[in-house]
Amino acid sequence: MLAPTLAVIGGGQLARMMAEPAAAMAIPLRLLAEAEGVSAAQVIPDHLVGDYRDLAMLRKVTAGCPVVTFDHEHVPTGHLYALAEDGVAVRPGPEALVHAQDKAVMREAITRLGLPGPRYRLVASSRDVAAFGFPCVLKTTRGGYDGKGVWFVRSVEDCAEAFATAEASGVRILAEELVDFRRELSALVARSPSGQAAAYPVVASTQKDGICHEVIAPAPDLSPELAGEAQAIALRIAGELDVTGVLAVELFETNDGRVLVNELAMRPHNTGHWTQDGAVTSQFENHLRAVLDLPLGSPEPRERWTVMVNILGGPDRPDGQGVGRLYDGYPHALARDPYLRVHLYGKDLRPGRKVGHVNAYGDDLDDCLERARHAAAWFRGDLGNESE
Repeated sequence: MLAPTLAVIGGGQLARMMAEPAAAMAIPLRLLAEAEGVSAAQVIPDHLVGDYRDLAMLRKVTAGCPVVTFDHEHVPTGHLYALAEDGVAVRPGPEALVHAQDKAVMREAITRLGLPGPRYRLVASSRDVAAFGFPCVLKTTRGGYDGKGVWFVRSVEDCAEAFATAEASGVRILAEELVDFRRELSALVARSPSGQAAAYPVVASTQKDGICHEVIAPAPDLSPELAGEAQAIALRIAGELDVTGVLAVELFETNDGRVLVNELAMRPHNTGHWTQDGAVTSQFENHLRAVLDLPLGSPEPRERWTVMVNILGGPDRPDGQGVGRLYDGYPHALARDPYLRVHLYGKDLRPGRKVGHVNAYGDDLDDCLERARHAAAWFRGDLGNESE
């Protein structure tokens, strides 16, 4: 029996990293890429170029594909229902995915399920925000990611940009309390249509300028009780919302020992990149297995610690430089650390853009942190060209 062709919408690095386990399992992928030469299009030969907001294009790329999944969560919900009516298995389905597309819908679901989260309110004006209470966080209900569409406000004057953005883009604004938290955690699970689920160890993530910078797996000094609660929350959300594929639940660990649901992502997630080298089955392979309703692989860690650090384009990198400068980092980084794992995305270097990540694993957390941080800094150019 030939493996079914899996349609993937979106040509970013997440789709690119699905390609490796798909090739190993002889699962053909067909990609809808936003442009020629984008990250995933470089490694998935069967690809079309088009707009994910174009239903005709979505139907073209899914023709003959029994299942479709996603690199991002921005496909219009109505289009997902249309594909499902055409007989394509949309995974995750539109009823689930809308909770990752719309933060207000997500907050309402978390409240309905009785799960812990920050205090929130939909607001239509700076007066509404003042009534909610300063300081707080304003978020666009749709379209924000990597720090975009998020504002920390302490006065009425601070609200102007958020509401101008909302008016221009036709979205609503959600106000959330500014949580006093110790750190950010992520609970990652995979779930298949048949209901099988696998939970990865809870990890700690560090954000810079709204972008995931560093992940430690498992989260150090996290009590088994709180880790179990975070995993139980993620598994409950996956089951109650009927999520198919990978679900990442981003959480705040508060200073008084609680966890609060921050955001949801229904796709492979930056906080799960450590699984490529640190887990028995990566998040990318388990996502493929889940959406095709194959038995899930073990989420158990291979080593005591794995550290992932993102490589971002720096201000000293001119646009259009490509991956050549990153490739120049290999001789030093690989010679210094033969156990280092490097993952580059084939993207042009732009300030603040995720262009790759490194994973370091082992028994000593401090050693893993030093190795991963050094390698990422070297690739970014932060360390210059000094010899070791």
